[in-house]
Amino acid sequence: MLSGISWPQLLIVLVIVLAIFGTKRFRSLGSDLGNAVKGFRSAMTDAEEVKDQLSDNKGEDANFDNTPVEENHKDA
Repeated sequence: MLSGISWPQLLIVLVIVLAIFGTKRFRSLGSDLGNAVKGFRSAMTDAEEVKDQLSDNKGEDANFDNTPVEENHKDA
């Protein structure tokens, strides 16, 4: 689809886009896109950390010795 577009044609499209939107809006679009990518990467690393924590606790069973219901029955 884009194989028929050459460098001079891309340059003309870039000049038209800059003329329509202006450099300020074009610059803010780039920074917004960069912030979105940074947020996505940090979310992915957070998800990996949670996954590692869950896999570390995989062999352990849950401890239900001191549940709130049992504590209430002991007080009565």
